[in-house]
Amino acid sequence: MSWFEVISRELQVIFISMVPIVELRGAIPYGVSLGMSSVHATILAVLGGMVPVPFILLLIRPILNYFHARNIARNLIHGLTRTTVRNKAKIQRYGFWGIILVVAIPLPGTGVWSGSLAAALLDLRMKRALPAILIGNMIAGLLVLLISYGFVLIG
Repeated sequence: MSWFEVISRELQVIFISMVPIVELRGAIPYGVSLGMSSVHATILAVLGGMVPVPFILLLIRPILNYFHARNIARNLIHGLTRTTVRNKAKIQRYGFWGIILVVAIPLPGTGVWSGSLAAALLDLRMKRALPAILIGNMIAGLLVLLISYGFVLIG
């Protein structure tokens, strides 16, 4: 028996939503596959997705600077920062709304991890970045819920 089988299904959804790239896009369908209601899974995924945000906002710059100074994982760091720097003008122009948009679009390369990284690299203050990321995450959760369960009609 794995440790994942031991923890409750709610904690499983929360943990999955905290994983970069997967985030709530994977956590919501997973929660529903465990028998949760789609609303229950969405609420847990949104809350779980927010857990790493303060840590990313506070710690990512010192960590990246530490690795960069020691020439550790330079290509990884360059890859992480390249997209943010490339979109810096757009994000800065829209500020709060730009972070919401980066987080809200439920596509690969977007989400709370990307939005938090962008906010940290652009030196947005915590009191401004955290609400923007939360709002974007809630929008993404709603979009994933609607798209996943056939509420959005395309055409």
